[in-house]
Amino acid sequence: MTNAAAGADTALLVDLYRTMLLIRRFEERCNSLFLQGRIPSTLHLYMGQEAIATGACSVLRTDDYVTGTHRPHGHALAKGVSARAIMAELMAKETGCCRARGGSMHVGNISVGMFPAIAIVGAGCPIAAGAALSAKMRGTDQAAMSFFGEGAANEGDWHEALNMAAIWRLPVVYVCENNLYGASTHFSKAFAVAHVADRAAAYGMPGAVVDGNDVEAVRAAAAEAVERARAGGGPTLLECLTYRLCGHSRSDACDYRPDEEEAEWRARDPLLLTGERLTAPPHGLDAAALKGVEAGVAAEIDDAVAYAEASPSPDPAELGRHVFWEGA
Repeated sequence: MTNAAAGADTALLVDLYRTMLLIRRFEERCNSLFLQGRIPSTLHLYMGQEAIATGACSVLRTDDYVTGTHRPHGHALAKGVSARAIMAELMAKETGCCRARGGSMHVGNISVGMFPAIAIVGAGCPIAAGAALSAKMRGTDQAAMSFFGEGAANEGDWHEALNMAAIWRLPVVYVCENNLYGASTHFSKAFAVAHVADRAAAYGMPGAVVDGNDVEAVRAAAAEAVERARAGGGPTLLECLTYRLCGHSRSDACDYRPDEEEAEWRARDPLLLTGERLTAPPHGLDAAALKGVEAGVAAEIDDAVAYAEASPSPDPAELGRHVFWEGA
């Protein structure tokens, strides 16, 4: 590796680290605001899975499409939706990315290719197939990417979407975020196969298992799948192995998970892994550089919270608007 190449790789890894840190700190602030009663409704946090959205979205263009899940803050931030717009949405303000009509489980902004997230398990998979079909029919080289948890792979929508995408060789990448638990049910109690990716062969598409806590491994696998999609090679199923560092929802204390299992995964926190990689050769960043990244992220989140708190609430008389298209 040349020095120039090493420098470029370092800059890229710092950028990936920053996005992961933004997702983590954003959600930590959301959790705090929720407990203070400043965010209504509920939250499904993404903590621990940041390397997947970050690595996978890093190979997408703005005009590519993404569908998220009921745990979508990380997908939206990684695809380019601003922290301001998401925080305002969570605080139910008119300046939110869905004008306060969506809330936590529906954040998105189609102008950057992020469909408003879909809370129904597995329901984003056929929508991604539809977006990919649209790109194919229009003759563009856009790709679609659908994130889902392993629980979605036992839903009917999931099977129908993957089958259709394979038959029509659609430019779509299906990204399974296997955090081992569908709500509180362990993967081994819901699947008779070792990996979700094992099912790819049944649909006639490539499948791969990836370390979902390694942002560079996720990025490499996603880059290969997106390149195949753009070249007309059809869909890919990627299974990213990871672990939630929080409960399924705000009411989940995680008392069904063994302490040893949690400790093993916490030692493989994606932020910890990437931080260690950045401070080791050939990157060799010092602690001050990482603190600088942390400070920049903290300032962005402070700005997002201030922006949301200063934003107006929707006019109750207007709440029926923006739900259906009103014409050009």
